[in-house]
Amino acid sequence: MSSTAALSLRHYLAYALLCAIWGSTWMAIRVVVLEVPPLWAAAVRFVIAAIILAALAALQRASLPKSVKQWRDITILGVTIMAIPFGLLFWAEQYVSSSLTALLYTSSPLVVSMLTPLVTGRKVPRSAVFSMVIAAGGIGVLFQSQLSASPRAMIGGAAILLAVTTSAWSALFAKKNTLDVSPVVSACLQLIIGAVLLFAGSAVLESGQGLSWSAKVTAALLFLAVFGSAVAFATYYWLLRKMHPYQLSTISLVVPLVAIAEGAILLQEPVPITMLIAAIVVLGAVGMVLRAQNDEPVGLKLGSEPWDGDNA
Repeated sequence: MSSTAALSLRHYLAYALLCAIWGSTWMAIRVVVLEVPPLWAAAVRFVIAAIILAALAALQRASLPKSVKQWRDITILGVTIMAIPFGLLFWAEQYVSSSLTALLYTSSPLVVSMLTPLVTGRKVPRSAVFSMVIAAGGIGVLFQSQLSASPRAMIGGAAILLAVTTSAWSALFAKKNTLDVSPVVSACLQLIIGAVLLFAGSAVLESGQGLSWSAKVTAALLFLAVFGSAVAFATYYWLLRKMHPYQLSTISLVVPLVAIAEGAILLQEPVPITMLIAAIVVLGAVGMVLRAQNDEPVGLKLGSEPWDGDNA
């Protein structure tokens, strides 16, 4: 991987696109799971997205994985970055608001940073970690009114944090093991594996639950499939070739800001000055993480050098 100084405008635009898409998915998930069984809804989302990516891969004439190791790695990711985290997220949003879900997911960069030395033997720059802590504090200010929760919401929150941890490990695993497979093919196969497992889970856990296909639910599910999965995951794996996982995980810090902007623009919700200041702090901290150099690494020393941007 090249140094972050080599990031081009395309990479920053792709990063912004992911922030915009995933900043809108929390509310869409909430809309869907209030009327459709969560595991079944997540599986349908993945099937639609996989069909789109399969068509794109065919147009690109992209190759399927060639080795047993490549198939093994993609299968692992299908379980750990698709089936488990999204099954937990869809289930949890029955009991947790979309804004609180986004807030809990802001822990992702710090979890990735903590796991990086253990999974990769590399270290995260000290300046990046400090910036993440500052950004997380800013997010706390943004959503301080959301922090009270019922016992059921607490269980949902625990499920979200488990999803965060699983996704964080998966991002690091993907960085090490999937760079030689087409991003479109890799995401498509992972979505298929995730869908199969989620359908199986739904058959066992959601048998007999009714389905409600209102126009609102259908629109939300199509948005999740087309943009939240097909477009987003293909873009994510493309960016992962160029960016460190801890940098890419800062998307979760920007996501709540997208939710605030949507509320202000679409719903004319007021934006207090303290919220505006906190948003500026968060964006500044995220910018520091994206441009962080590896001169002050932190983390466990496992016999390897700091993450110096090799292995593009």
